[in-house]
Amino acid sequence: MKKEKKGSGVKLTRYLKPYWIFCLLSPLLMAGEVLIDLFQPKLMSHIVDESISGKPFEEIMPTVILTGVLMLVLVAVGGLCGSLSAYTAGVASERFGDDLRRDGFNKVMSLSLQQTDKFTTGSLVTRLTNDIVALRDLVMTVLRMLIRAPMFLIGGLVMCLTLDVNFGYVLLASIPVQIVIVVIMIKYSHPIFSKVQKKLDNVNSVVQENVSGARVVKAYTNEEFEIERFDRANKDYRNTNLSVLRLFALVMPVLMIVMNLAVIAIILIGGYRAEAQALNVGDVMAATQYITRVLMAIMMVSNIFQQASRAQASASRVREILECEPVIKDGPVKDSDEKGTVRFENVSFAYPESSGVEVLSGISFEIKRGETVAVIGSTGCGKTSLVNLIPRFYDATIGNVYIDGVNVKDWDTEALRRRISFVLQKSELFSGTVKENIMIGSENATDEEVLRAAEIAQADSFVSQMPNKYYTYVAEKGASLSGGQKQRIAIARGILRRPEIIIFDDSTSALDLTTEAKVQKGLRENLEGTTVIMIAQRIASVMNADRIAVIENGALVAFDNHENLMKSCDTYKDIYASQMKGGSGINE
Repeated sequence: MKKEKKGSGVKLTRYLKPYWIFCLLSPLLMAGEVLIDLFQPKLMSHIVDESISGKPFEEIMPTVILTGVLMLVLVAVGGLCGSLSAYTAGVASERFGDDLRRDGFNKVMSLSLQQTDKFTTGSLVTRLTNDIVALRDLVMTVLRMLIRAPMFLIGGLVMCLTLDVNFGYVLLASIPVQIVIVVIMIKYSHPIFSKVQKKLDNVNSVVQENVSGARVVKAYTNEEFEIERFDRANKDYRNTNLSVLRLFALVMPVLMIVMNLAVIAIILIGGYRAEAQALNVGDVMAATQYITRVLMAIMMVSNIFQQASRAQASASRVREILECEPVIKDGPVKDSDEKGTVRFENVSFAYPESSGVEVLSGISFEIKRGETVAVIGSTGCGKTSLVNLIPRFYDATIGNVYIDGVNVKDWDTEALRRRISFVLQKSELFSGTVKENIMIGSENATDEEVLRAAEIAQADSFVSQMPNKYYTYVAEKGASLSGGQKQRIAIARGILRRPEIIIFDDSTSALDLTTEAKVQKGLRENLEGTTVIMIAQRIASVMNADRIAVIENGALVAFDNHENLMKSCDTYKDIYASQMKGGSGINE
């Protein structure tokens, strides 16, 4: 376990390589500041000794002034070194965090749906934000303090012992005590940090669910329940975090007590030595400053280890993302002579976390180029699962899916998905203008092409009435639009790509039948040669399709046109009867 965590930190250090010059300069500049700080007590002791030497004021004044000026100059130089050290460490750590966050986000974008579902949204948000911030802060601390603390520790020891070797007894008694305290703190705090990050995952998950599902929460007046759920997650996070803080709250005063006891011991020993005229008073004062620096250095080290323990837990979580190999791997094929064909061969599918329970079983059918094929069936029969296999959101458990005559597993994923447009039932819109939302995936489209796609999708009629037309800003997740408006913008987005295959996953459910008929007519007239696959709940939406796939309990029970299905498929006739004769217009 420890070896694995150590590896997490080592691997992430490669993100510092491009900024090696800053990583080198920061410790060197810090070393300059520390050397100057170590020299200051000696100068101060010289001033004190001169001041109490009994010499006439006029005689000691030049020495005191000269030494004071030297101290001021050294402080200025040390301050400059410290500022430059902080700047170079800041540049290295911020760029380290930026590169790591970018690679982490890129990796998340490359993962399959089953992998992102496994991590959960809240956990991914925490890993790309809070965890990377912890690593960035550790880099900043290490670049500045990894030199500062040891130099103060060793330098302070040497300088203190050069004043009087008897001070070594104080150091021998105090340093081991502080080291033991630091080791105990690290031992007990490290396991808690992993728990803290997991508790934060839970908080982020609850927030994310409630922000995205705010309408459901309000519609069912479930605010109090969700507030209580958040409160439980938040208190759990708070209590876990407090357990760490309680440990630090206990440790730091103990360390300070040890340090102050050491200072008292130095003063007592120094006082006796000064009284015996074996030591100057200024040297006693310098010794107290050196012992303080030595023990503060150990406290710095404890802070570094504490921060390293937190960052080590974060490093493992970030590395888990970076090392996660996408389940959906690219194949070598980037093009094919066939266009717009789809073939399923004995396909069965079970979701990865479903313990092997199949949602599709033994599906076989073929769609020709330019056909309009509808998929219909009861809720939960596997319609969406079926079309998800076409752009390889998931891979079939058994059997094969072929697009343009090529097994989807052999396709380069980007090349495959650029041949396909997928319009979801839940229309995902992003913060930005209407035009930007339509142009997702078609960045080089012209204004005329955007307008034409919107006209086909029956979106231009309401977009042109907006204050800034296509430059009207859309709120996050399309909150400023109705369900039907969002669906039409999403349909326009799919049309704009002019794909070989366009899939509508019940994406006209919010449209009235008249508008839906206009959309379908526009598709037939303007996307000639494009294969259309549509999932629908309404019989009226699929009756004019070239063929209709009827799914029941995950199996394909029929695949034919409306007229033939009305003669031969009892399942289809039942759906037709429940909707058309009952007049409900929905699949009950």
